[in-house]
Amino acid sequence: MMKREPGMVSVVITNFNRELYLIECLDSLLHQTYLNIEIIFVDDASTDRSIEVVHSWMTENEVNLDRFILVRLPRNVGYAGALSTGLFLARGEYIAVQDSDDFSHGARFEKQVNFLQNHPELALVGCNYASFKSELNRQYIPANWLKYGEEIRKVYQNGGHCVCNGTIMFRGAIFDQIGGLTRRIDGAEDYEFIVKFLNIGARIENIREVLYYYRLHSNQRSLAYFGKGGDSS
Repeated sequence: MMKREPGMVSVVITNFNRELYLIECLDSLLHQTYLNIEIIFVDDASTDRSIEVVHSWMTENEVNLDRFILVRLPRNVGYAGALSTGLFLARGEYIAVQDSDDFSHGARFEKQVNFLQNHPELALVGCNYASFKSELNRQYIPANWLKYGEEIRKVYQNGGHCVCNGTIMFRGAIFDQIGGLTRRIDGAEDYEFIVKFLNIGARIENIREVLYYYRLHSNQRSLAYFGKGGDSS
């Protein structure tokens, strides 16, 4: 069995036809204050120029190929299948998720790793985020639906959702126990994934600080299921 690399953060990105947003997404990972990361980019059979954009970005930034895994799925398997593919390839002690149309604060991973190290009782930590539209004069609006502390478990017990999937970081050792996302619940896979942690008694938390930026646009995945943006994916 592969041993997890101590201190490493494996960042898993899934992508389907997000060529317009990939540079900002990837640049935010390149400029993290926490340096011990690997990027696992899973392309879910995109039909746009996503792969060309990624290759150009890798060349321009002289990306270390030992720390960037590019997976091109031969057919579109959907969000849950693509994300699970990346999660199972992750080598790090910690695993983080990032959506390909969003970007992270430069200190996100440093602060999440420190939070998990300072709270060994926690298995997973999310953070607050700010949503924005792609116009030049961006306005970043912090989310107000997340919960904290013991309120998180209560919300999920009542069928609610209060952790933004794109912001999560969790311990690889816990992932090894619970496995990937279900493909039986189309549109609510991230909800079920969080519940898996809670079902084994694991504790989770959100950092109150905004460390993630959620792009609102007409083709975002959450609109197809919930009719609005800025909720969970």
